[in-house]
Amino acid sequence: MLALDKDTFQAEVLEAEGFVLVDYWSDGCEPCKALLPDIEVLAEAYGDKVKFTKLNTTGARRLAISQKVLGLPTITLYKDGAKVAEVTKEEATKASIEKMIQDHAL
Repeated sequence: MLALDKDTFQAEVLEAEGFVLVDYWSDGCEPCKALLPDIEVLAEAYGDKVKFTKLNTTGARRLAISQKVLGLPTITLYKDGAKVAEVTKEEATKASIEKMIQDHAL
């Protein structure tokens, strides 16, 4: 998984062609940390169709707000720089993330 920051987000997500999944998380978000191994498994399974990235919002709060990320964890799927789907908070499970990928990117 590619770790993003506010300097690389534009090029890696908003200007990217194809599908990009962004895992928005923060240092103080325990559900985010618990979800990360599941996302890494999905990255192995779908990494040839979707670019998997993660953004620590602790140092990029304004960027997260600009993407309408208001709660964590938030997993967002972009296509050609546009948001096409997302799951947040209690909905952010391995099964719901995998369904989102299958519904939009496959």
